[in-house]
Amino acid sequence: MISASLRGRYDGDVSGAVGTVTVDGGSVKLKANMTDATFVNGPSLEGFSLSLEKPGSFLIDYDVPKKDVHFQFINSVRVLEKPLNFTYTHWRGDKRTAVDGTLVIDSANKLSANYGFDSGNCKLKYSYVHRGLTTFEPSYDFSKNSWDVAVSQRVYEDDVVKASYQSSTKVLGLEWTRNSSLSGGFKFSGFFFFHFILAKYLLAHPTLFSRVNCGPSPLCPSGDLNPQPQGWREGCFSLELPSFA
Repeated sequence: MISASLRGRYDGDVSGAVGTVTVDGGSVKLKANMTDATFVNGPSLEGFSLSLEKPGSFLIDYDVPKKDVHFQFINSVRVLEKPLNFTYTHWRGDKRTAVDGTLVIDSANKLSANYGFDSGNCKLKYSYVHRGLTTFEPSYDFSKNSWDVAVSQRVYEDDVVKASYQSSTKVLGLEWTRNSSLSGGFKFSGFFFFHFILAKYLLAHPTLFSRVNCGPSPLCPSGDLNPQPQGWREGCFSLELPSFA
C-alpha cells in the first residue's frame, strides 16, 4: 500500500512544507521525506531523506544530502508488573546517543527520564491525567537546574489547549491543537517572555517600580524595567497543518 501526505508550516516570517510518501509492507514501512527545499530551486536532494521503520521496534533514518544516519531502537520490559518502555537513539553525524525511558504506573500516571551519554544531561518528567481531560506535567532538567511545567486541557472532543512555562528562560508557551477525523486538524502555538507580562503589569501599577528588578533581559537589558517599552518584540507564533493521506 502506498500513501502520501503533505504538511505545511508557518512560523513568523518563515514558512515551509514537508511531503512524505510511504510504502507499507505490512510490519515494515519505507518512507521518503521531502521538504520545500527539494523543489524550490529546481529538483535537488536538499531536504530529502529515507527511513525504514517497524513501529514499536526500530527506525533507521538516512539524510541523503548529508549522508548521515539516525538509529532508533525501542524495547519494553516489566518492572514490578509495570511496563517500562525504552527508546535508544543514536545520531551518527552529531555523535550523540540518548536513552529515553517511560514507566507506566497506571492509566493516569507516568514517569519519564531522558539521559544523553555525550553531555551527561538528565531530565525527569512526571505526567498525571485527571479524568482523561486535564494533563499536568512537571519536569526537572539537571543540566540547567530548572523546573518546567505544562498543563493541557481537552476542550470538547477534538481540541486541546496547552500552557507551558520554562523557568530557565522565563518563557510562557501557549498551544491550541485540533485533531478531527471529519474536518482535519491544525496546531497553533506561540510563546512570549514572562518579563513582558511583568513589565505590562508594573506599568499599570507604577508604585511597584521601586521595589522590583527583573534582571537583564532583551526587553530590559539593564535589569530595570523601562516605564515606556519599545514594543513587544519578545514573541513568536506558528501555525502547523497536519498530514493528510
